[in-house]
Amino acid sequence: MKFLDQTKIYIRSGNGGAGAVSFRREKFIPFGGPDGGDGGKGGDVWIESVDGLNTLIDYRYQQHFNGKTGGHGMGQNRHGADGETITLRVPTGTQVLEEDKETLIADLSKAGMRILLARGGNGGFGNNYFKSSVNQAPRHANPGLDGEERTLWLRLKLIADAGLVGLPNAGKSTFLRSVSSATPKVADYPFTTLHPHLGVVTIGQGERFVMADLPGLIEGAAEGTGLGTRFLGHVERCVALVHLIDATAESATEAYRTVRAELEAYGEGIADKPEIVALNKIDALTPAEANRKRSALSRAIGKEVRLVSGVSGAGVRELVNEIAAMLRERRIEEAPEQKEEPQSDWAP
Repeated sequence: MKFLDQTKIYIRSGNGGAGAVSFRREKFIPFGGPDGGDGGKGGDVWIESVDGLNTLIDYRYQQHFNGKTGGHGMGQNRHGADGETITLRVPTGTQVLEEDKETLIADLSKAGMRILLARGGNGGFGNNYFKSSVNQAPRHANPGLDGEERTLWLRLKLIADAGLVGLPNAGKSTFLRSVSSATPKVADYPFTTLHPHLGVVTIGQGERFVMADLPGLIEGAAEGTGLGTRFLGHVERCVALVHLIDATAESATEAYRTVRAELEAYGEGIADKPEIVALNKIDALTPAEANRKRSALSRAIGKEVRLVSGVSGAGVRELVNEIAAMLRERRIEEAPEQKEEPQSDWAP
């Protein structure tokens, strides 16, 4: 399935149905009076986040969504039916923006969230509604109100527990392949990954987390260079970051600082997320060279550095267990505290 994380849509709720002008005429029943029914309400347009989707490709080829017009009123006080409601189903993590692509309307960060985007027009009153003691035979009815029309942008920010970041060709896709069943493209040239990939990492029975392989960042990404900020938004949803650095690069320290500078420049709290730093591709180095590079990088950045290889699997399981432990701690910290109810000594 093709990945699409941004698209433009046009929505319009349904118009309300018109009220009817009608008079009751039945044999042997004098003074029938007005009996025109009201029009039905136009169909609303809703948006709902659901599980099982990770792309907006459904809205690439169909971009116009119109609610149904409400039914018109009829004689014998018959009211028109309400117009059919439209529900747009999108992946969890989708944001709804105004046409300016800046004003946020809704952030569907949890599955099952449902937001009204456009309300259908109310139906018009029939002439039965207007009868009174001074106007016993009204000959007018209201038309239905028009629906709302809007142009919106949908922007998807994938929800993952851990996100893989780093320069192009840092081995992120290979690492994700080694720890999950995901199959991102792997090749020996930069920018192999052109869109994020999700993989489910299983730790043990009943314990798993979602890892995202994000396209490589280069200097100036926060200002739009390379793949730009389009995919940096996916990092916002991650609980923790796994920073992979190519151990065969000339300067691992410079590679780390380049990516960190872009994360800090982008903002949105990305730079404050928990981070695990790892030197990847150690299978291409001798153990002595790998340890020397790790020590130099650790001293330069002031953080502990792990050694892994997505190809040989060295250090991968240990790193995955460390990520899982970090996620468990983070969930405990973010979980609301449960207040203990005071126990009473009273007994029946």
